[in-house]
This record gives sequence, structure tokens and C-alpha cells, in this order.
Amino acid sequence: MRRPVTRVLGAWSPGHWLAVAVLGLSGVAAFGLAPDTTLEAVPVESVQRDLPNLARAAVDAPDAVSQDGNYWREERIQRGDTIGSVLSRLGVDDPEALAFVRLDPAAKPLYRLHPGKALRVETGTDGRFLSLRFVRNNGELLAIGRSGDGFAATAAPAPVETRWEAAGTEIHTSLFAAADAIGLPDAVTVQLAEVFAGDIDFYHDLRRGDRFNVVYEMRYVDGEPAGAGRVVAAEFTNRGRTASAFLWRDGAGSDAYYTAEGVALRKAFLRSPMEFSRVTSGFTSERFHPILNTWRAHKGVDFAAPAGTPVRATSDGNVAFVGTQTGYGNVVVLQHRGKFSTVYAHLSHFAMLTKRGAHVVQGEVIGYVGQTGWATGPHLHYEFRVGDQQRDPLTVALPNGEPLPGAARAQFVAQVESATAQLAMVRSLTGSLLAAAE
Repeated sequence: MRRPVTRVLGAWSPGHWLAVAVLGLSGVAAFGLAPDTTLEAVPVESVQRDLPNLARAAVDAPDAVSQDGNYWREERIQRGDTIGSVLSRLGVDDPEALAFVRLDPAAKPLYRLHPGKALRVETGTDGRFLSLRFVRNNGELLAIGRSGDGFAATAAPAPVETRWEAAGTEIHTSLFAAADAIGLPDAVTVQLAEVFAGDIDFYHDLRRGDRFNVVYEMRYVDGEPAGAGRVVAAEFTNRGRTASAFLWRDGAGSDAYYTAEGVALRKAFLRSPMEFSRVTSGFTSERFHPILNTWRAHKGVDFAAPAGTPVRATSDGNVAFVGTQTGYGNVVVLQHRGKFSTVYAHLSHFAMLTKRGAHVVQGEVIGYVGQTGWATGPHLHYEFRVGDQQRDPLTVALPNGEPLPGAARAQFVAQVESATAQLAMVRSLTGSLLAAAE
């Protein structure tokens, strides 16, 4: 029996909850069901929690009455709508306003309405038009309002509000399938994979029953979602082991992810030089070479990928060699901090900025998968060297990240306290989707 998903709707700032309601929903992944399959009723659960030191406030309804007794109404644009038909549904009874909106050049953006967009209008109790707000696709806010005996239209960049939203669920098939099932933005899912890339191989390591919880930024323009921002905090349970990550922005404006203890989550090296690649030949002391037709050691790992797939540097370093070597074909050798170096072979070509002596950063594209040198098909041969001795890059103990210094760590602990509490709330539910206003 699949566990029910719990959905929590509402909004909060780090210290203020606005509204909370919990409903039991169906499972989070889509599976085919055989004919005549009996579906069990999904339990519906109501949950009420009293949270200490939290102020409560009502959430505005779509049709809200302002303090002066006027009405704000919102309507979604439908296919085939004109500005006149939308205003009619909003109850606007004002011929002068309709004439201004239809004829004034400043209101021209309202001639091209896109389905799904929201239009908000303020009217008096008698239906008299007072003002209008409409956010265009370019993020510009068009405002029309009464000005004396006439009307005035203004256009300006719309103010952006950033809210925290959170989600959590269990994985049944893949990370992206689980994220799609709860409506998590793709940009957030990609960030999750990047944040935990040093701890989890998302191609090989995921198991059914693994779980993630995440708090992330969501941008809103005039109440409308306008795209996801950065992951603020996350935890990922893989094979019974849980890793956590918290975003820390320093005074200079740069940011990175750290554990709850203030240790940099980003390892000094990534496990794989490509995203979601497949190992075709591992590190071994004896392997039959398909070209040389002899048994010999394979002191690296081969990753299968289509020709042209980007290859990224697994750590910060300098380009020690870029060119052609017998057997390796087109190859890049990076020298990293201390005694570590990495090798990327059989490349089709190099990235434009990959030059001898150039500095590269972790994740930077340095070349592209090819079939040069002794290769029977397109793939990347990757080596991890410690003091010029090859080690298995999939099992070698990678150097840890640097911890935050003392003063910054105290600020970090204070900053992540709210995100920690929100992760705990998501974790306490079977599967959840929460919304919060910062």
C-alpha cells in the first residue's frame, strides 16, 4: 500500500504563520494499474498544530474589500478573451473607463492578452472603475487609475516578492519523477542534484524509498509566481544515510552550501566529470584491451556518453596539459591543490578557454566526449591521481570542504535556524508541499 501524501497550504515568514490546512492526498508517483485493480480509499487527515510565539493573520481572498469599501477582483485570461470581456466578468460598469482602455495608446499591452495571466481591477460598490493592475510577460507592471476627471496609465518594472516554499517526498522511480509528482520546479530539482553531487551519484545510487525535503526561494510579481530562485536548505536520505545542506551568503555576496555544522558541503572533487553518465569500464588491475588484444591494467574509469557531451572539471585547478597523447587521444590534465591531479581522455575537442596554464573551477566545461586515441566508441576515460599514482575515482576518499571561520559560523547558525525548523516540519509529514512568505 502506498503511503498517502500530505499537503500543507499556507504561508509563513521565519516567525509568522498565516494559515495551515492539511489534506491527505494520493501517492506521489504515477504507475500503470492493471484492469480491475481495486484501489484502496486514501485516508483524509486533518491536522491542527499550535506553534509557540507565532502570530496568525487571515489570508486575503481573491475578491477582497479594501478599508474604504472598494472591491479588488481578479480574473484569469481565457483563450479568446478581449479586455472588454474580462472587465465584464469583473463587474466593471463604466463606459468612460472602457473607452480609455480600448483607445489610449498607453493601454495597448491589454490588446494582447495571454491565457492564464491574471488581471486585477478595483471598483466601487456601484461597479465604477477605479484602477487596474496587469503584469506583462516581460515583468513590467501596467497600472491604470483615475486621475481627476480622467485616467492615467503607468508602466514600470513590477516589484518582486521572494517567498520561501518547501516540499518533500519519497522517491519511487527517479528524482525527477518524484519532483514532478509534487509540482517541484525543474530548476529546484536540478539544484538538488548539484548540491548533493559530492555525496550521491544520482545515476547509480538512488534507491526506492530514498527521500528528500527542500526549502527554496520562489519569486512572485504582483502575487503571480515568476520563477524559482535558490535552494535555501535541503536534506536527502539515500540508502538510510541523510545529508543536509544550507545556503550561506557572505558579506561579499558569494554563496555556497554547508552542513548544519558549518562545513562546506561541496567536496574538493566531484565523483563524476559528467552528469548522469554510465560507467562502462571500471578501475581494475587486469582488463582485456579491445584494441591491443591483451590483458592489462585499467587505471581509470570509462564513462559512456554520446559524442559532444560536455566534460566538466571535477575540482578547481590549473591546466597542466592540453593536447594529444598516444592512446589517450585528445586529453586534458588538471593539476589541483596539493598532490592531486585528474586526466580526461578521448575528447573530441577542447573548450575554448581550456589552455595550458589556465585556471578552471569545479564544474567548468573543459572539453567534449569523443573517440580519439585508442577508443572503440565515444566515451570519456577519467583518471584520479594522488602523487602520480592512479586511484579509483569512484571509491577513493575525497578531501572534505573547508569549514566556516568562527565569526562567520556564528552568523551561519543564526541564519539557518528558521530553515532548519521548516525542514523539520516537512520531515514530520509523510509527503508535503508548503508555501511560505519571507
